Amino acid sequence: MGRRGLRGAAIAIVATAGVLVCVAVAALAVLQARTDSLHDDCTAVLNDARYRAPVQVSGVEPIVQDVSCGYAVIEMFSSWDGGNVTEESLYDEYGGVVTSTGSSFCDEMNKRFTGYRTTMRTYLTDSELLTAVHDSLEAGVPVPFEWAAKHDGEWTLHYSIVTGMDLAGGRVTVANPYGYTEVLPPDELLSRTSFEAYADMPLYLRLGFAFGVFEENTVFIPERIS
Repeated sequence: MGRRGLRGAAIAIVATAGVLVCVAVAALAVLQARTDSLHDDCTAVLNDARYRAPVQVSGVEPIVQDVSCGYAVIEMFSSWDGGNVTEESLYDEYGGVVTSTGSSFCDEMNKRFTGYRTTMRTYLTDSELLTAVHDSLEAGVPVPFEWAAKHDGEWTLHYSIVTGMDLAGGRVTVANPYGYTEVLPPDELLSRTSFEAYADMPLYLRLGFAFGVFEENTVFIPERIS
């Protein structure tokens, strides 16, 4: 290739890189606007007598994950439901971790728990998230969800299960597959389901949210099939 060819190739590479940067910047700007839109006024929900009533689902025991948080949540839900699905059985069946997040997690919940119809609900407003979780708990079913959680002092993208909610008392109870039950205020829950708590999130993860690999304010609602 001659000098002109090399120069043309270099210009093409620079131009392509510039386009990719512009696309990434635009996607991140859209993500920020979408995140901001999640935070609506929750006053009506917090003052609603129905949603102020505490709800709790007992029998969900946190475990210490050894394969993935998504598979650990499925194991915890299975144990609560009287089943025997484990992280290891899922890993052995698939030969790896392949159905533990996002829509694949939802599909796995529907595959394993045929007495329920699980729906993945993404980018809920704060009010919608609180009411969806409360409604499920009121019906006696715990709620798997995505959020930011700390492990050994480091933020992670994580799956856990909401087992209780007392909005009047300012308490949400979560079974965390890092091995413990966590109780936190609703506003902290929402800061973590929107991933804003993960303030120093690496760029590659932010781009994952921007391009739809991960989702904010996302819950998986299992409804019993009558």
